[in-house]
Amino acid sequence: MHDRDSMDSRLTTFVDEPRVVPEPGRAARVAAIVDPVLAELGYRLVRVRISGAAGCTVQIMAERPDGTMTIDDCEAASRALSPVLDVADPVESAYRLEISSPGIDRPLVRRSDFDRYAGHVAQVEMLAPIDGRRRFRGKLVGTDGDHVRLRGEGAAADQPDVLLRIDEIMEARLVLTDALVSESLRRSKQAERKAREQSNGAHGSHRPERPSAAPEPRRVNDTKGD
Repeated sequence: MHDRDSMDSRLTTFVDEPRVVPEPGRAARVAAIVDPVLAELGYRLVRVRISGAAGCTVQIMAERPDGTMTIDDCEAASRALSPVLDVADPVESAYRLEISSPGIDRPLVRRSDFDRYAGHVAQVEMLAPIDGRRRFRGKLVGTDGDHVRLRGEGAAADQPDVLLRIDEIMEARLVLTDALVSESLRRSKQAERKAREQSNGAHGSHRPERPSAAPEPRRVNDTKGD
């Protein structure tokens, strides 16, 4: 009973952590609608993006506590979100609904994202220029109060880190590197191993482990009419 209460508490903490890099405009309206629905399913919203390429597409990026989102997860989210979006109708025209995982070079939208991926390279775009610059790229050091600390690539040991105010970040995402792919593979294998142990533990059976490929973003599409 205690273990279940502890798990429920961790899940509540996971879904309740607010995003600090939100979307503007129509995407913000969609985010306000889908966020609580995803939370009820045990997922949390990463990002909403509305694009007009090849017709209107509403992309909803979500994740589980381990940062992944399987095809089954995407389908479950799509089934729950479709009727809610049909009623709320936050997009004026016909559109294609796409549910996807964050992917390897994922957006960074919560304080915990900047701390969790410390040591990896990130690209950050600010709402307003800082000393004439809006775009910054470097190794994440983590959060420091109201700021994200970024170390410039190739920076000298005595060169100070760049401090970027979290509430002034327009967009932030990881940069695809060999180190990030290796870390993603390691986490994917750990998640697969844990799932197998939970599935087979009661029967004491074990299957041989197969090598994993780098996890690709999972997507489910659903075309919505007028």
